[in-house]
Amino acid sequence: MVSATKQVPESSGPDGAHAPDPAGTKGPEHTDALAALPFRARIWRRRGIIVGLRVARLVRLGLQRFLPALRYVGRSLQRRWRRSLQFRTVLTTLLLAVTSFGAVGAYLSNQIANNLFQERLTQAESETRYNVKQVQETFDGAQVTDQSSVITLVYDTLNAVEGRGSVIQRRYVFEAMPEQTKPRNRWVESRASDQLTVSVIPPDLRKAVQESGKDQYWASTVIPVGTEDRPGIAVGNKVTFNGTVYELYLIYDLNTAQQTLDEIQGVLLAGGAVLVLMIGAIAWYVTRNVVSPVSHAALVSEKLAAGQLQERMVVKGEDEVARLGASFNHMAASLQEQITQLATLSQMQQRFVSDVSHELRTPLTTVRMAAEVLYDARHDFDPINKRSAELLYNQVERFQSLLADLLEISRFDAGVAMLDAEPEDILQVIAHVIEGAAPVAAEYGSEIILRAPASGIVAEMDARRIDRILRNLILNAVEHGEGRPVTVTVAANQSAVGVAVRDQGIGMTPAEAARVFDRFWRADPARARTTGGSGLGLSIAMEDTKLHNGWLQAWGNKGSGSNFRLTIPLRQGAEIDRSPVQLEPGDIVLPGGQDEKNIVVLGPALPKELP
Repeated sequence: MVSATKQVPESSGPDGAHAPDPAGTKGPEHTDALAALPFRARIWRRRGIIVGLRVARLVRLGLQRFLPALRYVGRSLQRRWRRSLQFRTVLTTLLLAVTSFGAVGAYLSNQIANNLFQERLTQAESETRYNVKQVQETFDGAQVTDQSSVITLVYDTLNAVEGRGSVIQRRYVFEAMPEQTKPRNRWVESRASDQLTVSVIPPDLRKAVQESGKDQYWASTVIPVGTEDRPGIAVGNKVTFNGTVYELYLIYDLNTAQQTLDEIQGVLLAGGAVLVLMIGAIAWYVTRNVVSPVSHAALVSEKLAAGQLQERMVVKGEDEVARLGASFNHMAASLQEQITQLATLSQMQQRFVSDVSHELRTPLTTVRMAAEVLYDARHDFDPINKRSAELLYNQVERFQSLLADLLEISRFDAGVAMLDAEPEDILQVIAHVIEGAAPVAAEYGSEIILRAPASGIVAEMDARRIDRILRNLILNAVEHGEGRPVTVTVAANQSAVGVAVRDQGIGMTPAEAARVFDRFWRADPARARTTGGSGLGLSIAMEDTKLHNGWLQAWGNKGSGSNFRLTIPLRQGAEIDRSPVQLEPGDIVLPGGQDEKNIVVLGPALPKELP
């Protein structure tokens, strides 16, 4: 063996380190360099922080520009998912196909990999067993005594075992077992194939070989070949030579099997991708044939709902979709016929009401004039004729009011009712209505309480129609209030003004509240009407409210009274999102609070101010 020595400089200490310089021969330059190290470290640390902040800012800017695009794509896909049955079906089919092919492909790939590995492992174990036997027989029969002959024998034997040019390239690692009790022959050093060391052998495999007798063990490993690492199998056994026990590992390269597996996986991946695309195309074609008639039916239904009753579906073939289209067309024809009949009947009824109302105006005027003459001369009649004159006069008044309501309804039905909207203070209109309703309230013994803000509320409205709506609501509340107070609450927000008329009378059920705006509908048909209502007042009020693009709603509860709420926009054409007053009163307390500054009470007594 050749040993190497290392010369130690004179200034070095016993351990090879340099001795200190007590004379200070190193000079001030060395001290300045040491002092400059923390300063340079701080500079580099600061530069690193600056670079990190710049990178973070660039990443943040990139995300700020990239995330909106992602959100837009996500919203588009979500909207398409919700609105397109064909998109949902095709995408679901593709996802299921990809999942199925992924699972099947993973299973097939795993099975093929296992089969290839088991085949290579069986072959490696068989070849290793045969070659180890040949090596041991060669070592046992060797008749060499000098060092060079021993080395040549071992080298030639291991080169023969290496098996260059075979299907599975073998490499070897030949290592003497440590801590042997028998004297070791130092003529043979550890040997291995090119680029291999004993470190490529897994520790568990070495331990198993060292602790075993003549058994054979294997383990998976990685073989460095050139600049790449390849998968391999290491198979280990024990051999003896001149009384020394050695570990002999034959390592088999599995790169060929790995390439075969990669090719198979590539074929599976390409085939799966082609199949997924074909399945997607088939799903798109099939769903298109199924969904297209449904989409066409939806389009035709929308047109029918919009009033285009002549629209029909195109029917092709005799399958289920064709029968669906034929049934749909038959249904549409039946609906068109019935709607046409109903429209004709409605037009006839409207024309009849309009014509009768107009025709009755002339004789009714004559009858009214005669009734007024008789009513004025009733004091000269006997009691029976006097009462008859009074009844005739009152009923003619009711008949004239009913005729006026019928004429107004006929104008709404004919679509000739026009809105004459101008900026008006709704509080003045409400005050005028309350003033006109005061005699009726005094007759019933009810008080009319107005809760409104101190300042006026200007809205674009038809004052005549709003006056008619509020007069109808207030008179109905007085009539059904059973002598209890009637509260009128006014409030406004940024877009609308609301008026709530609340009575505390007999009330009504929710079912009655839902029908209270129907024509000629009365909650109690047997109940006497003393104020001469025609049964069309609330219907006309609803039509007037619709002209203002507003809301007219009713709430009632038996024994707790009722509440009617009118909500109209402050400006014509605006939309109402919420009403400034609540419909269902809480404990019979209407909203207002600190904003309510004016409270006026009109009733049988003189007007008075309340705190």
